[in-house]
Amino acid sequence: MASSTDSGELPHLSGDSSFKSIASLSLVALGVVFGDIGTSPLYAIRECFHGDYGIAVSHDNVLGVLSLLFWALILIVSLKYLTFIMKADNEGEGGILALTALIIGHSRKNRHERWFLVAIGLFGASLLYGDGMITPAISVLSAVEGLQIIAPAFKNLVIPVTVVILTGLFFFQHHGTAKVGAFFGPIIMVWFAVIAVLGLIEIIRYPEILKAVFPWYGFRFLLGNHLQGFLVLGAVFLSVTGAEALYADMGHFGKTPIRLTWALFVLPSLLLNYFGQGALLLASPQESHHPFYALVPSWGLIPMVILSTTATIIASQALITGVFSLTQQAIQLGYFPRLTIRHTSAGHFGQIYVPAANWGLMVSTIGLVIGFGSSSRLAAAYGVAVTATMLISTVLFYYVARDIWKWNKVAIDVMITFFFIIDLSFFGASASKLLHGAWFPLVIGLFIFTLLYTWKQGRSLMLKQLKDRTLTVDEFIQSLSLQQPQRVSGQAVYLTANPDVIPVALLHNMRHNKILHSEVALFHFSTERVPRVPNSRKVEVVKCGDGIYKVVARYGFMESPSIRQVFSLAHHKGFHFRLEATSFFLSREKIVTGLKSKMGVWRKKLYALMMRNAISATGYYDLPSGQVIEIGMQVQI
Repeated sequence: MASSTDSGELPHLSGDSSFKSIASLSLVALGVVFGDIGTSPLYAIRECFHGDYGIAVSHDNVLGVLSLLFWALILIVSLKYLTFIMKADNEGEGGILALTALIIGHSRKNRHERWFLVAIGLFGASLLYGDGMITPAISVLSAVEGLQIIAPAFKNLVIPVTVVILTGLFFFQHHGTAKVGAFFGPIIMVWFAVIAVLGLIEIIRYPEILKAVFPWYGFRFLLGNHLQGFLVLGAVFLSVTGAEALYADMGHFGKTPIRLTWALFVLPSLLLNYFGQGALLLASPQESHHPFYALVPSWGLIPMVILSTTATIIASQALITGVFSLTQQAIQLGYFPRLTIRHTSAGHFGQIYVPAANWGLMVSTIGLVIGFGSSSRLAAAYGVAVTATMLISTVLFYYVARDIWKWNKVAIDVMITFFFIIDLSFFGASASKLLHGAWFPLVIGLFIFTLLYTWKQGRSLMLKQLKDRTLTVDEFIQSLSLQQPQRVSGQAVYLTANPDVIPVALLHNMRHNKILHSEVALFHFSTERVPRVPNSRKVEVVKCGDGIYKVVARYGFMESPSIRQVFSLAHHKGFHFRLEATSFFLSREKIVTGLKSKMGVWRKKLYALMMRNAISATGYYDLPSGQVIEIGMQVQI
């Protein structure tokens, strides 16, 4: 979900990277990558024994739950994501949209299979928006609930304090995270160290809990508790909800620091704390309402609530930034209308701020806190979106391994079937909570998917209509030789969706003003199916003759296009337009519904609404606003 670029971002590791480089990257990765999965101990064990489907706190049940949780972390995070899925990088970038783009870029499939893969990839990405709303809500709320453990009289303060913290977090976003980013890693390192020590103390007291590493305790738990045991898997899954972030943030840090940090520090700390909570429950079953804070001595409760709240804020920050990056990728891939995107750091290109996404997340997250009222109720809504995304990642990885890497078919079938059964089990258990709030992220995901697919299809229909109104570049130049319009001195740039076709704005300008500039450039911005395009291949200039130029600017889906950069790069290839003296002509289409097509009327109206609310090309491409001329036209779809 997070992005990075060739320059200014945290570097990818090479084989000769020093220990110091790996250590530095690993420390920063702690704060960005592991915040979500690292704060799961606040509520995961509790929900297994105290949530809507909580199981009785008995000796066998505690060992069974701990065994399931242990093997979930090993099989899903360590084996599936860090060992296998992380191999599927798109030019170093990870995440479900990068994985989808990788498949599309190498796909030779028929139209229906291709559409299926794109559709499930988009739906998986859409579900992450629901995750981005729930994660800050449940994480911060579960931490602040420590107030009522310090003193029951503070119970009425939990919701207001949570709302204040979340409001401040979202209002801070426009400043960017560059100033505080350096503190994220050390704070999360302290967090992991503290929860590890707390768990270890309890394990030393009751070492019997370590028997839970044997898988037969988990199998016996599932067989002995039947349906209720299966439903508890939905709570067990809460311990691995940050696994997708490990893959999505691969582009920031590379594979090696993430894998090392997980294996050497994060996984041991999490297991020590989870097993410590289990040991506590063996001795004190009555503490199932909040076993995490029960590990903390009374004198340390206040500092622990502060540390927990800080850790959950950092975890929430990572999810919010991830949603910003996901939105940018969707825009660049042509599945979302242009939105305002601001870069908040000159030194870290991946740090962006998307106001529309920020305020939408803020309203939704605060609404969830107020509406659900407790982290236990929110936990019922949590998980189903992430399990669905993990299922989709497994399916997409199968196509990458089979069709692109050409792995042995029998081996890949066995491996994917194994992971699919695990993912499907967790999804089924999480889906059982649909009536308890799990419907919310699914509705959000379906809504976002509808927006993405509607924009892509509506855009395609509109361009098809515009194509019938214009000429190819060759036809246009040929027409100039037959009837030369009045040429005026000056340089003009017309943005076009197709570099081989004359934009309608140019034809309208000629038809109504009867003039053509002496030098005309057709600018086309193309988004490639790779995260970044190096500057050496970013701009292509073609001299078509008669003062007409074609300029194609290629950007990766992790980059933001800039007209100034294009002018600078094009200058070295014989394009000598002066930015300050150039007029920019844009077309502004007004969508009118009416034509029969596979797109329903309501979706056409939705597309028209999205068109009206998209920011203009002036702001998106950073055009000099005082030099822009817009030409309006109606387009029927």
